Amino acid sequence: NAPNPFNPTTRIRFDLPKPSLVTLVVYNILGQEVTRLLRNSSMEAGFHSVIWNSRNERGFSTSSGVYFYRIQAGEFTRMRKMMLLK
Repeated sequence: NAPNPFNPTTRIRFDLPKPSLVTLVVYNILGQEVTRLLRNSSMEAGFHSVIWNSRNERGFSTSSGVYFYRIQAGEFTRMRKMMLLK
């Protein structure tokens, strides 16, 4: 994601080698789900980006701290760390 650290938004970029169903979830430091940015979204091969506005699933602003995002595309899964500084 870039920028990292960020305030208040960050862009998560990824590349798909083939069409896939993609799920992108943000978690807090305790491993609790904060929001789902993509939910089994059918996406074509190529470069993609998703913006997270540092809000939770209910639309409330999240606090400063470390967050993780997990992206799943087909058999592929990756988790990365990001930091929100307010």
